[in-house]
Amino acid sequence: MPPLPVPLFRRPLRLLLVAGALLFGPPSGAGYIDAIAAVKPSVVAIGTFAPDRSPRVRMAGTGFAVADGRHVVTNAHVVDMKLARGERLVVIRARSGDAEVRQVLGSVPRAERDIALLEVGGPALPPLALGDSDTVPEGSDLAITGFPLGLILGLHPVTHRAFLAGIVPFNVPAVRGAQLTAKSIKARKNGNFSVFQLDATAFPGNSGSPLYNPADRKVYGIVSMVFRGRTGANPAEQPSGITFAVPASHIAQLLRDQGLTP
Repeated sequence: MPPLPVPLFRRPLRLLLVAGALLFGPPSGAGYIDAIAAVKPSVVAIGTFAPDRSPRVRMAGTGFAVADGRHVVTNAHVVDMKLARGERLVVIRARSGDAEVRQVLGSVPRAERDIALLEVGGPALPPLALGDSDTVPEGSDLAITGFPLGLILGLHPVTHRAFLAGIVPFNVPAVRGAQLTAKSIKARKNGNFSVFQLDATAFPGNSGSPLYNPADRKVYGIVSMVFRGRTGANPAEQPSGITFAVPASHIAQLLRDQGLTP
């Protein structure tokens, strides 16, 4: 039986509904649901492990797998620590309510960009693809997935929306003459670059979280720091809602410098 013709008085309404669907697309949450499920397996916690302390694992920040899946990117300040005797840097991955701890075999920090590349042991993790961060327009609706409060809430990566409020210069603060060292001079020389300013709630444990677009699931930046409303304010207790992320172009350059494909 051939399909019945649509009455003429219904056609404008039908066309209007179709046009509206094409213009506005599905509900915004729909893209997030699929993207979060795809991204979470690649997100890991960065911390330290010591067999003779309690708890044996302490978390320092977040990271995510890149390149061949045997490398993880995080912030340089997350891994900038002096390890005690018997303590080692590890990557912790959530697996069905359990934790999989992997040893870090080596690290390449780039302090002036607050990024670090870690080589991890074990089978390859599902890597996240990097997007072209130079093409991200202000006003983009993005997301960050990580461990905002460390292991306080358990090993459960969570996601926050991140509105790209602006692309702003990051300036290394001025130092006094007594503080001028070879390291500080190099940081001032190489540390001025543009970063993403986000309208997003992030916490200390989010350091190293991927900033990605739910539409294509590509990483366009890495969360680096949050703005503190006043001196001494604890961002875990009084989040400012202003977060900064280092563009992914710097991650891509670090990977290429190490002979890896972004």
